[in-house]
Amino acid sequence: MSTSLTTPQQDPDLNTPLGGVSLTAGQLPRGAAPTTLVAAGLAGLLLWFLADWDIVPCALLAAAAYVVIIYTWSRAVEGPRKATDRFVTAAVSGAFLLALLPLVSVIFTVVSRGVVRFDSEFFTYSMVGVTSEGGGIYHAMMGTLIITGLATLISVPIGMLTAIYLVEYGRGKLAKAITFFVDVMTGIPSIVAGLFAYALFVMMFGPGVRMGMAGAVALSVLMIPTVVRSTEEMLKLVPNELREASYALAVPKWRTILKVVLPTALAGIATGVTLAIARVIGETAPLLVTAGLTDGDNFDPFDGRMTTLSVFSYYEYQSPGLFAEASFDRAWGAALVLIIIVMVLNLVARAISKLFAPKTR
Repeated sequence: MSTSLTTPQQDPDLNTPLGGVSLTAGQLPRGAAPTTLVAAGLAGLLLWFLADWDIVPCALLAAAAYVVIIYTWSRAVEGPRKATDRFVTAAVSGAFLLALLPLVSVIFTVVSRGVVRFDSEFFTYSMVGVTSEGGGIYHAMMGTLIITGLATLISVPIGMLTAIYLVEYGRGKLAKAITFFVDVMTGIPSIVAGLFAYALFVMMFGPGVRMGMAGAVALSVLMIPTVVRSTEEMLKLVPNELREASYALAVPKWRTILKVVLPTALAGIATGVTLAIARVIGETAPLLVTAGLTDGDNFDPFDGRMTTLSVFSYYEYQSPGLFAEASFDRAWGAALVLIIIVMVLNLVARAISKLFAPKTR
């Protein structure tokens, strides 16, 4: 008894098996997706400028139009399977662009309004005797650098030593308790850190105390958990083979940590510290409570009030006085300077990570 093999019956064009999916469907032009995205974006901008719509509904309408057009076009040309893939890709891309919209809006607003006061007086004068236009942020910049520098000096040694203990020595209940409290500190509101520092200095100096050192302590409470976490993760990435090789040469553990482990993890630790500084340098609430506000220069963190850029910007916008426009210009200028400082710190973190990372070959 013989049998014969049969193939599925096909359409005359030999492309689509009956009941199957086409294997040679058409393709959209190579630049179809980006061209459609640009066209939808331009349509949203036209609605914004010409129809005087708000930017948010214009962006939402442009994103929806992009997704609908690219899906319909792909379904007509490429078929439902490829169209579904393009639909998901378009939806993800649109969601990403919508997420960028607030960031772009904030940057555009701060730059356009803050650059008005970018002159020599703004960076070299304080607010002593200024009641109308003029004045500058010199005292606020110096206060920011002093308070943040002191907070870094407090936080980095404590954070690094804590991380070294947890990774290299910590065992049992004490290590678990430290890890738990570090996790708790990571999530505390910044105002709680400010109230803690204020209460601590009230116990030592009496009610109503305001000084830069109190602000540095408040910021260090926020920095320490970040430094601990970043340093801990970097130390865990150091291969155990390096430690074992050092121990095999009869090198003590403390010297192994100092000479082998820390240099290997230096790039990641420095990056984590830099990002921790960028995270706290713009804090306002704890510094309102601890450091206060002053119009003049004060370079002594242990004597009197000290102003930072974030607090200066807040007060200029919250209490503009009779010359409101001048106060608003100073507030936006201080905010722009603060954003630039944070951006520079992030670039420094990336540069440190790239320059001091262990060479792989």
